[in-house]
Amino acid sequence: MFDNLTERLSQSLRNVAGTGKLTEDNIKDTLREVRMALLEADVALSVVKDFVERIRTQALGHEVMQSLSPGQAFVKVVFDELVKTMGDANETLNLHAAPPAVVLMAGLQGAGKTTTVAKLAKFLQERQKKKVLVVSCDVYRPAAIKQLETVANDVGATFFPSHKDQDPVAIAQAAIAEGKLKFFDVVIVDTAGRLHVDAEMMGEIQRLHGAIKPVETLFVVDAMTGQDAANTAKAFNDALPLTGVILTKMDGDARGGAALSVRTITGKPVKFMGIGEKTDALEPFHPDRIAQRILGMGDVLSLVEEVERKIDKEKSEKIAKKLRKGGGFDLEDLLVQFQQMKAMGGMAGFLDKLPGMSGSQMQQAAAGGAPEKMMKQMEAIIQSMTPLERRKPDVINGSRKRRIANGAGVQIQDVNRLLKQHAQMAKMMKKLATPSGITKMLRGLGSLQNKMGGGGMGGMPAGMQMPDVDPKELQKMMGKLPKK
Repeated sequence: MFDNLTERLSQSLRNVAGTGKLTEDNIKDTLREVRMALLEADVALSVVKDFVERIRTQALGHEVMQSLSPGQAFVKVVFDELVKTMGDANETLNLHAAPPAVVLMAGLQGAGKTTTVAKLAKFLQERQKKKVLVVSCDVYRPAAIKQLETVANDVGATFFPSHKDQDPVAIAQAAIAEGKLKFFDVVIVDTAGRLHVDAEMMGEIQRLHGAIKPVETLFVVDAMTGQDAANTAKAFNDALPLTGVILTKMDGDARGGAALSVRTITGKPVKFMGIGEKTDALEPFHPDRIAQRILGMGDVLSLVEEVERKIDKEKSEKIAKKLRKGGGFDLEDLLVQFQQMKAMGGMAGFLDKLPGMSGSQMQQAAAGGAPEKMMKQMEAIIQSMTPLERRKPDVINGSRKRRIANGAGVQIQDVNRLLKQHAQMAKMMKKLATPSGITKMLRGLGSLQNKMGGGGMGGMPAGMQMPDVDPKELQKMMGKLPKK
C-alpha cells in the first residue's frame, strides 16, 4: 500500500530531516520533490497545490525555523498536513436511529460494491454486535442478486430475497419493513452500478434515496483509479447527500492518489478501506495511521489491534503458560505460530505495518510471496513428523530426516534448515517468556521506529511515538509476536 508514494516522499524528506538549519533554498528543493511525488501518485492537482502551499507557509514560520531540530519539525509539518488532508480522524458510521438504521451503498460497476456490502455486514456483526439484513436492488446486472446472497451467506448475514422483475424502491421498502418486524439493527441496501456516471442511474438512485431516507449513504470506489476516484465521488456527491466514502482495493494501490484526494474534493470522509479479497478485509480509515504508513513510519497500533482480534488467544496463552513454567518451545508450537500468521494475512501484511519496512528488501520479498511459500514448506515438514518428533526435535536423526523429507516432498537440507530455525526461535521464546522480555522486545521495536529502519528520515518527529502497550497484556494475547 502506497509503496511508490512512500519511497518518493521518504527520499525527499530524508535529506531535510537531518538538516541542522532550514533555509528557503533547501525547503524549496524539498517541496518541489514532494510536489512531484504527489503528482506521480495521481493526487488531484488542486489538492497538491494547497497541500504544498500549506507546508511552505508553516515551514518558513518562526516555530519551525527556530526549532531545536528544524528538519524533524519539517517532517512533522508534512505528517500533520497529510492527516488534515485525509480528514483528521476516523469518522464512524452514524447508526443512531430508530432501528433498523438504513445504509445505502452507491458506486460504479466493478468497484467491488456487492463484496463491500458483505464485508461491512461482517464488520458490523463481529465488531459492533449488530444484527444485519442485506438486500440487493440491482435488478439490471445478471446474477447480482445471487452474488449478494452468496457473499451474505459467507459472512452469516441475513439476506432479503428480491427479483429482477421488481421495482428497486419496492424491494428496499419491503426489506426495511422486514427489518422492523424482525428487530434488525441495520439494513444495508446494495444498489445498481453502471460503467459510468449517467443521468438514468442518478435519477434512479435519487428516487431510491428519497424513498428510504438512509442514515448513511456510502460511495464505494476503486482506489486504484486514483484521481478519477475522487472525481467520480464528487459527481455522486453532487447528486446524492453522501455521508462517507469506502475505498476498495487499497492493498493494490501503490500510488495513494485516491486516499489523499477524496476528502478535499468531496468534503466527505473516507470511513473504510478494503484491503484484500477476504470478507474480513475491511478496516476503518484512520488518517493518522495512513499518514504514518505513507511516511514509512509503520502502523504498530493497527498491528496490535489486528493481533488482538485475529490471534487465537487460547492457543497463544497455552504456549505462553508452558513457557512461563519452563517448558520448551517445540515444533507443535511453531506450527501454531504459522497458522496464527496466516490468520493475520501473512508476512506481507505484517511487515507493511512495521516501521521502516516500507520498500525494504524484506517487504518486497514478502509481497512476492516468498515467505508464504517458505512457510507452507515448513508446515509440510512439521506435518510429516510424528507427534514425538514434534514434541522432542532432538530425537530426529538421519533416518528420520530422510523419512520426513520424503513425506513432505523436500530435500534433507530443508529439514535441517527448519530444525536450525526452530532452535533459534526456541531461544528467543525463552527470553520472551517473561513480561520483561516482552518489554525489551517492544523497546527494540520503538527504537526501530525512531531510527526508521535504516531507511528512515533521521528520527521521528515529536508527538509521533510508539503506542502504549501493556507488555503483560500483549504477552497474554499473543504468546509471542511472529518472527520478523
